[in-house]
Amino acid sequence: MVTSNPFPTVEKCPSVGREKHTVVADMDGTLLIGRSSFPYFALVAFEVSGVLRLLFLLLASPLAGLLYYFVSESAGIQVLIFATFVGMKVSDIESVARAVLPKFYSSDLHPESWRVFTSCGKRCVLTANPRIMVEAFLKDLLGVDMVLGTEIGTYKGRATGFVCKPGVLVGKNKADALKKAFGETKPDVGLGDRHTDIPFMAMCKEGYLVPPNPETKAVAIEKLPKPVIFHDGRLVQKPTPLMALLIILWTPIGFPLACLRIAAGSLLPMSIVYYAFWALAVRVTVKGTPPPPVKKSTGQSGVLFICSHRTLLDPIFLCTALGRPISAVTYSISRLSEIISPIKLVKLSRDRATDAAMIKKLLQEGDLAICPEGTTCREPFLLRFSSLFAELTDQLVPVAMVNRMSMFHGTTARGWKGMDPFYFFMNPTPAYEVTFLNKLPPELTCSSGKSSHEVANYIQRVIAATLSYECTNFTRKDKYRALAGNDGTVVEKPKLPANKVMGC
Repeated sequence: MVTSNPFPTVEKCPSVGREKHTVVADMDGTLLIGRSSFPYFALVAFEVSGVLRLLFLLLASPLAGLLYYFVSESAGIQVLIFATFVGMKVSDIESVARAVLPKFYSSDLHPESWRVFTSCGKRCVLTANPRIMVEAFLKDLLGVDMVLGTEIGTYKGRATGFVCKPGVLVGKNKADALKKAFGETKPDVGLGDRHTDIPFMAMCKEGYLVPPNPETKAVAIEKLPKPVIFHDGRLVQKPTPLMALLIILWTPIGFPLACLRIAAGSLLPMSIVYYAFWALAVRVTVKGTPPPPVKKSTGQSGVLFICSHRTLLDPIFLCTALGRPISAVTYSISRLSEIISPIKLVKLSRDRATDAAMIKKLLQEGDLAICPEGTTCREPFLLRFSSLFAELTDQLVPVAMVNRMSMFHGTTARGWKGMDPFYFFMNPTPAYEVTFLNKLPPELTCSSGKSSHEVANYIQRVIAATLSYECTNFTRKDKYRALAGNDGTVVEKPKLPANKVMGC
């Protein structure tokens, strides 16, 4: 906390006419509302090494707090860095910094600091946080020009848990780093929030303090330079010390509960799965009226359910809402999910002619579910719909799928997808809402002269309007390039029989 106040508060800083000015801002408590970096270290610990590393960090945090407040900021932060990073692959840290942390950082931006920060033409962040943790968010999402942070020590591609000279960037080290970066040139504006920021703020032409205020509301997401459409990681909420403790205590309870819920969905007849889920605190809400199953004796083609894609469990909950099993198609799936699935699923080859023939054959056998986005999206956006399905049948029923999770996400781009169902069902009370929309009238299908792209785009808009989501042109490749550094293609593995698979 600031013990003396030689600078005015940030509210008094004008933000007009600063297009040619340079701003230098601290991060925790300044650019961000939160003054503690523990949640972000906890995210790295959990996402890279799991619950045991999170436990180690939580046990080390009291020592870090004592050192931080009674010895030095540098010593306290060093303990957090060691407990979080020691032994981790540098590439894993970079992956989490790129795919997981930006979502949490972007939801905590201080409005007054952001106002001043964005008004300046050149922007620099000077932080005690490890540069490897914050640089991807600051440069890629906020457009920061320069990031000066603590450098972590590495050996043969792994973090040692120690920091490189001159050490953690606090107090005089911050001022020295600023002088090294800018030389004799003085930045125009310096923003900080505590007494150890005063040395670098004194080197700026103007300095402003950001007072702590727990009532401050973060910058609205729509005001950011880029929306966060894609993000990864298992944790839904920012892991404060209390939340981290709850996660650690819940995991030994949640995993057996998830296994029980999965067993119920896999072994029980689909007609009673809905009631079994409710008994196990899995909430399934069904809206709209689905069409009746097609009678094979009539020779009529099955209905194609066009679903928005939230998790690999979408087809399972669609069948739960229908009260009967139907087939589904997917692009990729883990072996474990194949084994535990209660429904038939056929993997697409990504060859248009081959996939078209396969889907037509499945529709002759009965109803079918497809997720034309090709991958999941967590945020209120719909990815571009593949138009292949619209060419194959006129029996099209859009289905708006949405889920709610309080602790764990049931999807991943970086991790092992076989754990996706387990993480979803590990939530205390996971929920799914399945909304059946009206069947497409003949005049809006390809048989009436509409192109497949027009039909696909129309269904995308209808589902988006139902969910109050936004349509995008992003694809599976865009998601995986952003989160995992690849195009999302899964190497082919030996196949299991196609009557025991899961997902979409």
